[in-house]
Order: sequence, then C-alpha cells, then structure tokens
Amino acid sequence: MNVILLERVGKMGDLGDEVSVRSGFARNFLIPQGKAVRANAENREVFEGQRAGLEKAALVRQDAAQARANDLEGFAIAITAKASDEGKLFGSVGTTEIAAALAEQGKEVHKSEVRMPDGVIGDVGEYEVSIQLHAELSATVMVAVVSED
Repeated sequence: MNVILLERVGKMGDLGDEVSVRSGFARNFLIPQGKAVRANAENREVFEGQRAGLEKAALVRQDAAQARANDLEGFAIAITAKASDEGKLFGSVGTTEIAAALAEQGKEVHKSEVRMPDGVIGDVGEYEVSIQLHAELSATVMVAVVSED
C-alpha cells in the first residue's frame, strides 16, 4: 500500500514522501496515529494545500524535542532494586522503571521513548540509556542500579 507521510517516520521517510508499506502497518499504525494518509489523487491535493502548516508543526515539534534533549542530556538517576550478593537483580529494570524514576525527578518521559537495545537491566551497575525524543533526536541518560540494603 502506498501512503503519503505527514511527518518524519523513523527510517521510512520524511514529510511528504510517498512510500510503500505493508497494508497492515498502514491501517493499524500510520493512518490511525495521523502519521500518513493513503496515496491517491484527492489526498495528494489536500496534502499540498496543507504542506506549509505541516512543515511548521514539524519544526515546532522538533524544537520542543530539542529543548527536552538539552534538559535530559547527561542526566543521572539511581534505581534501587533487590539483588543477590553477586549483583544479580531479583527481577529486572526496564523502560517502565526508568520512565518512572525520571518522572520522580521532574523529567517527563514516556516509557515508549526509552530505548534499551540490549534488553532489560538484570545486574547492579551503571548503564547508559538512550531516550528517543524525535525521529532523529535522542538524549543519553545515566542509570545507576543499586542494591537495596
């Protein structure tokens, strides 16, 4: 299925690009989230009429993300968890716990913005975690997992 992107989407394309995606991805994610519309003559005309407004909104979102990135960059949090004597956690620290710890410090981050390519944290120690704030913008946060005494 061909769609017209209404905003930058990951590695797919930028605002106004016409891309071919699987129909389920378009129907279940891109179109309901307002990230794309079906590519047909009528939607192409509507898009061209709205292009300037969409570009301006994209710049506003990017500026807001840049401000959040500047605020978060290099920020450090500590999360306490039960651990064995060897430093293995009883359970794990994931995106939900990291987002909650950042919220406690006054940094609003949604758990879907937390990127953990190596999976959840299962050991005591210090870790660098990436916070994806915009399609091409992320910030690095230091997470220290310490054992409860």
